[in-house]
Amino acid sequence: MTGIKTTGEKKLMLFSGRAHPELAEEVAHQLGVGLVPTKAFDFANGEIYVRFQESARGADCFLIQSHTAPINKWIMEQLIMLDALKRASARSITVIVPFYGYARQDKKHRGREPISARLVADLMKTAGADRILTVDLHTDQIQGFFDGPVDHLFALPILADYVGAKVDRSKLTIVSPDAGRVRVADRWCDRLDAPLAIVHKRRDKDVANQVTVHEVVGNVKGRVCVLVDDMIDTGGTICAAADALFAHGAEDVIVTATHGVLSGPAADRLKNSKVSEFVFTDTLPTPGELELDKITVLSIATTIARAVREVFEDGSVTSLFEEQ
Repeated sequence: MTGIKTTGEKKLMLFSGRAHPELAEEVAHQLGVGLVPTKAFDFANGEIYVRFQESARGADCFLIQSHTAPINKWIMEQLIMLDALKRASARSITVIVPFYGYARQDKKHRGREPISARLVADLMKTAGADRILTVDLHTDQIQGFFDGPVDHLFALPILADYVGAKVDRSKLTIVSPDAGRVRVADRWCDRLDAPLAIVHKRRDKDVANQVTVHEVVGNVKGRVCVLVDDMIDTGGTICAAADALFAHGAEDVIVTATHGVLSGPAADRLKNSKVSEFVFTDTLPTPGELELDKITVLSIATTIARAVREVFEDGSVTSLFEEQ
């Protein structure tokens, strides 16, 4: 006989950065585990220090950090935590990124531009990540940027079931805010048995977040329209799309998005919009000034926790959505 046999069992350990601790605690609760105690602070010059208070040797480690503002700080903290786990002899390291930073920079639109979404994936791999688990990437192609398994989760079942339970489905129309969201909107149509409409827009390539809405393709007159998107940042695009729907006779407009980035003028735009309800998941923390009656935040923790358990138990993450 050669070698040594061990009788040890697999061990799951859940770690969290400081970006969105509420989500991490809810995921830990769903899994029935505690977050690993972590000492983390900033030095006077802004450098980040991290040390885990328990041994991670031989454990299957899951590190959750959502890339919220200030986004560069939290990405850097995640990379430092990855490095710490790698040097602590973790058996495997899965990065849970509910919101993947720089996802909109997934290709070159013009010369001399970076592909920053690829850079973020490369940084995670170099820092020690074996696997990425994320929710509703801006484009599916980002999965190919990481040299390893990527588990792509979807918030559509949570959002669609919420909307379907409160709206008269006979009056419902699903609306894509641009051509790029048509495929996702089509899935909504299949789930809720509703027709599809599209808002055609043109973006000013030289001015960030500047959009001109041109026309609505499809019948929205007298309908309850549900605009579906992956993220809302400044709110300009989605509010302009909603205005176009009302101009074409829509009875009501509900906006749903997985990620409520909600930066800059988003607070004022959402408050002043004629949209009756904005529905997000909690992949990102909602700014305090946006705790409005018209904003609903649904928990994504159960979906993430089920995916973590499937990964840990060598199950199938895909099966979570095939059964929906």
